[in-house]
Amino acid sequence: MSKLSALREVPPHGADATERVAHDGGDAAFVTHDPAFHAVLGDAPRLVRVVATDAHEGPVYVADEDALYFTTLPRAGGDPASAGPYVEIERLALDGERFPLEPARVTTVPAPVTAANGMALGLDGRLVVCEQGSGGAPARISRVDPATGDLEPVIDAWGGLALNSPNDVVVKRDGTIWFTDPSYGHLQGFRPAPLVGDHVYRYDPACDRLTVVADSFDKPNGLAFSPDERVLYVTDSGANQEAGSFHVGRPHHVLAYDVIDGRHLAGERLLAVTTPGFPDGLKVDAAGRVYASAFSGVQVFDPSGDLIGEIRLPGAVNFAFGGPARNVLYITTDDAIWAAVLDATGPPAPAITRNRPPKGA
Repeated sequence: MSKLSALREVPPHGADATERVAHDGGDAAFVTHDPAFHAVLGDAPRLVRVVATDAHEGPVYVADEDALYFTTLPRAGGDPASAGPYVEIERLALDGERFPLEPARVTTVPAPVTAANGMALGLDGRLVVCEQGSGGAPARISRVDPATGDLEPVIDAWGGLALNSPNDVVVKRDGTIWFTDPSYGHLQGFRPAPLVGDHVYRYDPACDRLTVVADSFDKPNGLAFSPDERVLYVTDSGANQEAGSFHVGRPHHVLAYDVIDGRHLAGERLLAVTTPGFPDGLKVDAAGRVYASAFSGVQVFDPSGDLIGEIRLPGAVNFAFGGPARNVLYITTDDAIWAAVLDATGPPAPAITRNRPPKGA
């Protein structure tokens, strides 16, 4: 979600706040609500600020580079012809679990994106990017080569009608691209009035077909598949409409769907309602637990929807599992990237078939 629509109280992360250890108390880095949370934490979890930087959305870990890609906060000052916020894709060169890191490890990917937001790693090693668009540039899904910044548009319309402002995206193991398309760009004043609903889509590059798979949302936002890809989880942040708003009577929850034949959704059901605030980022771990952002940090639910614990980090926006053992949850907070070192691991990474050598090779 664009920062322009966020309502969060973010405490300053000073030089003395580089690392927070686990304990249940007034300044707990990790808070346990159920003994099952111990399987997430293990015996020595830690929450560490990796680097102070402009890191807003779209974190993607690339294992063969040991790097994290992310998008910056939207800000004025881009191409005046696009009449939209300026966002960059950036790369953090990691070093295993050595934290903190030097700011010089953050570099910019020279990609001509417009209001980039959520991202995922494609099966060809390119970044699949949600471009929210602007008054003069289309809202679309694109592929970006992280080594060169070369951009290839993928899809920008459904039934001949322009998309709203794609927000978050996942790539299934079969290569299909699933994404949310809320109308936040219009609400925030940089996109025209919507021509389509606030939908969840499935795009099949094999046949160049875009299909609506869910249309019951107020503002669909983050999404993630269960490890076996039989369930799709989607957050609805409809409680946030105009900038700085929170309408308690509107959705601020996570829904679950059964994935039928790898193509359709059925069996909509409520997984969890988040509080405080609305959910944004969404991920699952290898055991099927669901991680959702809230104003207080990252909340962790078991597959039945019970809240088992929290990573206390006000200002958390989105996150991604990574690290050599896939046991580090990298969290963007607008002014920094943090790492929660856990016992839980992310689902196995899909096989990547590259048409280019890894960066640095």
